[in-house]
Amino acid sequence: MSEHPSDPSLDDAVIQVEQGLGRLFARIRVGWREAAATVHPDLPAFGYQVLVAIESGKATSAGAIIERLQTDKSTVSRQVRQLEELGLVTSIPDPADRRARVLVATELAQQRVATARAAYHGRLGERLRAWSADDLTHFAELLDSLGR
Repeated sequence: MSEHPSDPSLDDAVIQVEQGLGRLFARIRVGWREAAATVHPDLPAFGYQVLVAIESGKATSAGAIIERLQTDKSTVSRQVRQLEELGLVTSIPDPADRRARVLVATELAQQRVATARAAYHGRLGERLRAWSADDLTHFAELLDSLGR
C-alpha cells in the first residue's frame, strides 16, 4: 500500500508519464531494429545493442555485456557468435591478462555503427531541436533523476 494519499490529478499525471514512456520505448525499439538493419540485414535489434556495447568499449567481455544489458549468458553467447560470423566482432587475447579474451568491433562494424548512429541521431536531433535549450536541459535532468 502506498504511503501517500491518493491524488487523482497526480495519479492521472503518472499514468500519462507511463504511457509516454511506453511510446518512447516502442520508438527506441524501432530505432534499434532500423540501426541493426543498417549494420547488417541479418542482425537482430538485440545484436545491435550487444555490438554497440562492444564498439563503445563499455563492455568488451561476455560478463560485462551481461551486466550492462541485464541479460543472460546464453543470449549474449548467441549474439556474440552471430556478430563474429557476420565479421563484425573478433575476439583477441586480453592485453592485461593473456588467459582472458576481449571482444573488439571490426573496422567494418565501426563504419556501419557510425552510419546507423548518424541516421538515428539525425532523426532524434530533428525532434529535439524543436525544443528550447532550457527545456532540453530540464528534460535531461528529469531523465537522470528517473534513472537513479
